[in-house]
Amino acid sequence: MAAIGGRLAGRTGAMPTADKLVVIGLLGLPLLLDLLFIWAPALSSVVLSFTRWNGIGGLHTRACSPPPAPSILQNGCWYGVQNYHQAATIYPPFWPAVAHNIIWLLVFLFIATPLGMLFAVLIDTGIRGSRIYQSVLFLPVMLSLALIGIVWEFVYSQNFGLINTVIGHTGNGNAIDWLGNPRLDLWAVLAEGSWRQAGYVMVLYLAGLKAVDPTLREAALIDGASGWRTFWRVIFPVMRPINIVILVVTVIESLRAFDLVYITNGGNNGLELLSALVTQNIVGEVQRIGFGSSLGVVLLVVALVPISAFLYQMLRREERT
Repeated sequence: MAAIGGRLAGRTGAMPTADKLVVIGLLGLPLLLDLLFIWAPALSSVVLSFTRWNGIGGLHTRACSPPPAPSILQNGCWYGVQNYHQAATIYPPFWPAVAHNIIWLLVFLFIATPLGMLFAVLIDTGIRGSRIYQSVLFLPVMLSLALIGIVWEFVYSQNFGLINTVIGHTGNGNAIDWLGNPRLDLWAVLAEGSWRQAGYVMVLYLAGLKAVDPTLREAALIDGASGWRTFWRVIFPVMRPINIVILVVTVIESLRAFDLVYITNGGNNGLELLSALVTQNIVGEVQRIGFGSSLGVVLLVVALVPISAFLYQMLRREERT
C-alpha cells in the first residue's frame, strides 16, 4: 500500500515542463520587477545616503576631506553619517517636515480612517440611496492627488473660492488666505487628503464587511446585542486582516502627500514634508543626491516604525490566542 501511495503521489505531483515554465514565469517575473524597481532603488538610497554625491561622476570609497576643502574634490566620496547629522542640526526645514509627516499620519489614522469606517458601516446597513452615497464618496479616490490639489485650490481661493464666498469674506478685504497662511495651509491640505482617504477606507471596509459571516450578526442579535456592540465586539475583531491592510495603506497614503503640497506651493511656507525635501535636493537646482537620499531613508523609517509596531502587536495577540 505504501508503494502504491508513493507512485500515486509521484504521478499527481509531477508537473510537465511547460507548466513549470509558466509557474516560473508567473512567480519569477513579478519577483524580478519587485527587486529591480522597489528593493534595488531602496537599498541604493540607503548606500547613497552615506556619500556626498551630486549625481555627476562616479562613486569611490575615499573618505571626504573636511571643510573647507573644494566641493569638486569631495564629490562621490564616502561621507559617513554627516548627511544625517547636517539634516538634524543645520537644515532648517528638516524638523518641521518630520513634524508635518507625523501630523499627517495621525490625522489619517484618527480622523480620515474612522470617518471612512463610519461611512462603510452606514452604507452596509442598507440605508436608502446607499449606492448613490457610495458612488459620491468613492469619486475622490478615482481622481489623482494632483487633480485633487487643483480642484481644492478653487475651493480655497482667496478671491473667488467657495469657502470665502459662503462665509462672505470675498470682495471686502477680509478674505482668508487658506493656502498662503503658514498657520492654515497644512490643515487646509490635510482636509483635501482626508476627503480622498475617507472614501478609500470606506471601500476597503465595505469589502471586509461583505465577507463577514452573516450568522455572527444573527447570533449577536439573538443574544440581544445592540448594533454598536455587535460591530465592536463581534464584527470588528473578525476583520483583523482588513485592519492590517488599512493600516499599511493609511501609512503609505500619508506619505504620498507630495502631490498635494507640491501643487499648492512646492512644499514650502508651512507645508514642508520629507517627500518634498527629497525632491528639492535630488532634482532641484543644486543636486545633492547623497543628502536627498538620507532624507528618503528617514522617510522610510517614519513609514516602517508604525507598521512594524502594529504587526508586532498583532502577532503577539495571535500567539496568546
